[in-house]
Amino acid sequence: MNESVFFLSLGCDKNLSDSEHMLGLLREAGFRFTDMEEDADVAVVNTCCFIGDAKEESIQEILRLASLKETARLKALIVTGCLSERYASELEKELPEIDGALGIGSWDRIVSVVEEALQKEHPHVFDEKDRLIHSKARILTTGGHYAYLKIAEGCDKYCTYCVIPYVRGRYRSLPMEELTEEARALAEEGVKELILVAQETTLYGTDLYGRKMLPELLRRLSDISGIEWIRLLYCYPEEVTEELLLTMKELPKVLHYLDIPVQHCSDRILRRMNRRTTKQEFVDRIRLMREILPDITLRTTLIAGFPGETEEDFEECCDFVKSMRFDRLGVFCYSQEENTPAGEMEDQVEEEVKVSRRDRLMQIQQEIAFENAAAMEGQVLSVMVEGRLADEKTVYAGRSTKDAPDVDGLVFFESDYDLMSGTLVSVEINASEGYDLIGELIE
Repeated sequence: MNESVFFLSLGCDKNLSDSEHMLGLLREAGFRFTDMEEDADVAVVNTCCFIGDAKEESIQEILRLASLKETARLKALIVTGCLSERYASELEKELPEIDGALGIGSWDRIVSVVEEALQKEHPHVFDEKDRLIHSKARILTTGGHYAYLKIAEGCDKYCTYCVIPYVRGRYRSLPMEELTEEARALAEEGVKELILVAQETTLYGTDLYGRKMLPELLRRLSDISGIEWIRLLYCYPEEVTEELLLTMKELPKVLHYLDIPVQHCSDRILRRMNRRTTKQEFVDRIRLMREILPDITLRTTLIAGFPGETEEDFEECCDFVKSMRFDRLGVFCYSQEENTPAGEMEDQVEEEVKVSRRDRLMQIQQEIAFENAAAMEGQVLSVMVEGRLADEKTVYAGRSTKDAPDVDGLVFFESDYDLMSGTLVSVEINASEGYDLIGELIE
């Protein structure tokens, strides 16, 4: 097969995992790939619609790529992912430029959809979104030394601001045997770091095995030769158990790093969000994390300007950030999403207020993050090499155990000899620059 495919993956790393599996299936079917969209016969967009900005980006990319039918060689445009699932009928009517579409429960049918689209059949395949898919085929797009391992799909939390349960369906875990098999295959390809992702990783196994099985999964993954680091993302703090923390302490490969999205701290706002926890429970759980793992790195996210958020609620959030001193923190302006309970609440916050509150929270966090970075001076960190700086022959960038790809900082250091991406080195930190660290390679 001579047709070449340009593949664009938008949104989260769970989406990226799906994209890599679709790429693997297309390769098995004989398709070629190109990074040059003007050289593509087929373009595939794996879309996101989590918030308004992501939705807008997806639509703009679809329209931009569709224009290549007039200016380049593009024959077929395929859309899949969350936007496709959420607005299936609307996309077909409003965007006739789309030649084929796939739903969340149908991405494993990518080959047949591409082939039919090339034949001008305009396939639209939307299986039940609760259908759980797993494929052995995969092409890594992360450079080869780290990979996202999606351990579950969907969500049962139904937070009032979130569309994910409606778009991606109920929470469903992938069988442990399939995950360990995939992890072994990734290790054989040279992957050193596994990053476990799901809408919520902490609930892994509750639907399949009747209890939380993340600790057991971590033990099995730790036994795989070649895997050096295992990182956990998207752990709701109220679901982080003492058993999980003790397992992290016990297993050397499991990094002392947790992403724990709290979203807010005001009990009144948490109730409106349908979060099943309180501010004091957050405080107690974070204290437990730091007691069991004193060197733990905690990342979290907050939503600014949720409907009904008062100045008092916001000030409480500011004080919470100051007292908790999270290592990493991101703040998002609330996005009013249709067909969600929060989207229909009457007391929406004005956009300029949301932006102002987001900026103030980020300023508070920036000061904390810069102080934390400066305090790293003199420490020796294990660093995974990401690559050499393009304009510097001897300067390398890497990530420490405290840094997840794309969202956290970097460690810069010099080396007189060539280092491959994925190599683990020891770096003594001697300075900081904003969120990033600067150090000296220890021979």
